[in-house]
Parts: sequence; structure tokens; C-alpha cells
Amino acid sequence: MTDTPPDRLASDPRSPFHDAEMLDRGIGIRFNGVERDNVEEYCVSEGWIRVAVGKSKDRRGNPMTLKINGQVEAYFRTQD
Repeated sequence: MTDTPPDRLASDPRSPFHDAEMLDRGIGIRFNGVERDNVEEYCVSEGWIRVAVGKSKDRRGNPMTLKINGQVEAYFRTQD
């Protein structure tokens, strides 16, 4: 595996950007200098994260999400 996290990653297994191996390795997200642990999806190059909004669900039972723009830094929490 590489030492740099992917540019875009999603926790939803139905997404084309889902990578279970990377998620198992432990990805940390720093958004505008603040550690975030509720990130559903992120994109470093486009500068956005998608976070769950409360306990709301959509009609398919998935959490409602909000896309927030800003500075995104992804890193590995644990080293191999």
C-alpha cells in the first residue's frame, strides 16, 4: 500500500469511491484545521466533505448528508 491516502474516498459500499482496505487501515480527516470523525465522503482535490445531518434519513434509509466546502487534509491514523 502507499503512504498517501486516496484523493476521494466514501464509506458507503455502494459508491464507486468505496475502498474497504483503506477504510480498515484508518483514515483521518482534518477539515479547516479541525479533526472530523463524522465524515461520510471526502475529496481533497475539490475541497469538500460530506457529513451526516443529525439522525435524519432519506427515503431509502440512508443518512441525510450535507456537502461542506473548505480545506481538506487526509492522513492515515495508524502506520503499518
